[in-house]
Amino acid sequence: MNQAVSGFSKLSKEEKIAWIAQTYFSTPKDAIQLLKNYWNSDEKIQKLHDEFIENTISNFYIPLGVAPNFLINGKYKTIPMAIEESSVVAAASKAAKFWSTRGGFTTRVIDTEKIGQVHFIFKGETEKLHTFFAEIKSDLFTETASITKNMQARGGGILDIVLKDKTDLIPNYFQLHVSFETKDSMGANFINSCLEQFAKTLKEKANQYELFSETEKDIQIVMSILSNYVPNCIVRAEVSCPIADLEEKHIPNPQEFAEKFVQAVRIAEVEPFRAVTHNKGIMNGIDAVVLATGNDFRAIEAGVHAYASRNGQYSSLSHAKIENGVFSFWMEIPLALGTVGGLTSLHPLVKLALEMLEKPSAQELMQIVAVAGLAQNFAALRSLTTTGIQDGHMKMHLNNILNQFDATEDERIAVRKHFKHQTVSHSAVVEFMNQLRN
Repeated sequence: MNQAVSGFSKLSKEEKIAWIAQTYFSTPKDAIQLLKNYWNSDEKIQKLHDEFIENTISNFYIPLGVAPNFLINGKYKTIPMAIEESSVVAAASKAAKFWSTRGGFTTRVIDTEKIGQVHFIFKGETEKLHTFFAEIKSDLFTETASITKNMQARGGGILDIVLKDKTDLIPNYFQLHVSFETKDSMGANFINSCLEQFAKTLKEKANQYELFSETEKDIQIVMSILSNYVPNCIVRAEVSCPIADLEEKHIPNPQEFAEKFVQAVRIAEVEPFRAVTHNKGIMNGIDAVVLATGNDFRAIEAGVHAYASRNGQYSSLSHAKIENGVFSFWMEIPLALGTVGGLTSLHPLVKLALEMLEKPSAQELMQIVAVAGLAQNFAALRSLTTTGIQDGHMKMHLNNILNQFDATEDERIAVRKHFKHQTVSHSAVVEFMNQLRN
């Protein structure tokens, strides 16, 4: 196709699919049938999914699994995880079971502050702007009262508004830096509505301010938007036990294991190339729960990785130590989550996931999600420092390889038997499958 399509958004769903099939596929009927195979048979549920986004043509499935036996602050949880990667759910479950007999996970929310900013250009005397801001600050609160009323009733609202001078970075650049408490809501719409009203009030009041020159009255609003960087919306998750209690089948020498584990974490703290992969493992657990509970995993990813770089170099999110014969492994991480609003009240599986978690508050969900990330990281580091990461991962990945070959049940049995004590690799499985079939 070498030209733009006109009026695509106005086409019906069927018309969009027909156009795509005819334009891009050599067998249009097969393409159409494949897309329709993934439609939900319940028309009401399908309509709900169709309206989540624009130009919907089908549903894209990701498996929803569960990881049981998570002992968190003395209470057992079964955690829902939506993810396509082999071994993640199994590893989290294994780590959960390991720590359930060693005291479990302890968590606490350190803070829940969220941030939004009004970015603007002011050409004039900085001192006058600060005086002006001090005079209108109360008006900024007053003129958002209708927006904040319901949030305040739930114990949330605007915490503070600060004028920040950023002219050392960009000429004439200032911002209103606003902190919020949004309780059980992630709060994006609430925050953005407040910020847009701040911008409107700021511009109107500046235009009326007698001490400003005509140039100074002309404040230029660049944008008003929340930030997904939430360094003061932090949760801590931790596990610890006497070193001797670490002993198990794959950890015959717990002292040696603990020391090697701490070294592995230390490497991730100082080596960015390792830290990125280390933190990706943490996010395997976090993203899976964030997605299953209808939260914005892209926002979480962006905020978490910014936090990992907060000291000027990208570093590990988790930390470990040995002290007085006790092994400790912990993580403090920013998580701006919600349990009301958005998909949490619309998507049937999201509602199911939250009910499985016993309808947590946003703070409780922060703790559950952090634990999933720490468990995943522990499982990965335990494998890396003992048997190696590929042994377990490739055995879990074996099903995917067999599915690529559309293997029969007899072939699957033969392959699993062959690789029970052999190293699994894609090439090795391909070679064995070819031997079976030839």
